[in-house]
Amino acid sequence: MARELRIPEALTALPAPVRWLAAPVALACTAVVLIGSWSSADDPAVEVPQPSGKAADYCRALGAALPRDLLGRTRRDPSPASPYVAAWGDSPRVVLRCGIDRPDELDGEHAKDWSPTVDDVTWWSQKLTDGGYRFVTTMRAAYVEVTVPAGAAQNPFDPAAALTDAVKANVPG
Repeated sequence: MARELRIPEALTALPAPVRWLAAPVALACTAVVLIGSWSSADDPAVEVPQPSGKAADYCRALGAALPRDLLGRTRRDPSPASPYVAAWGDSPRVVLRCGIDRPDELDGEHAKDWSPTVDDVTWWSQKLTDGGYRFVTTMRAAYVEVTVPAGAAQNPFDPAAALTDAVKANVPG
């Protein structure tokens, strides 16, 4: 027994070329919506700091002075845009946040972790559970954090070191 194909009356009223394109257009729109809604698990949302007073001024100045490229990675800031956050590369990406709160870890056992000084800017370091590193400036008018996920740089300290001049010029010690 053959089944009869029934086309809704609303579609039969349309010209043939429009009917022929209806299914491909619907499929294409669905694909665009699905692709646009995908997010990478390796690219989590970035918490935007809310500095106030002079720290906010210093962070805005730093944001304007940051380089377009960092160690061969192009700047691609997260959304929503903020003068306090910058990012380079895709996934994994290096993220700078200015005006963060003083890390609690600076009072605990991690306070004695490796803290290299580059051109009078000291970067406290913390190894993260995912194999990446977090570097935070100490003894500056605003705390600046650079997060370097595993695989984002050949040497995890390189991004922080490369940003030292901009930090030193815009966030006084």
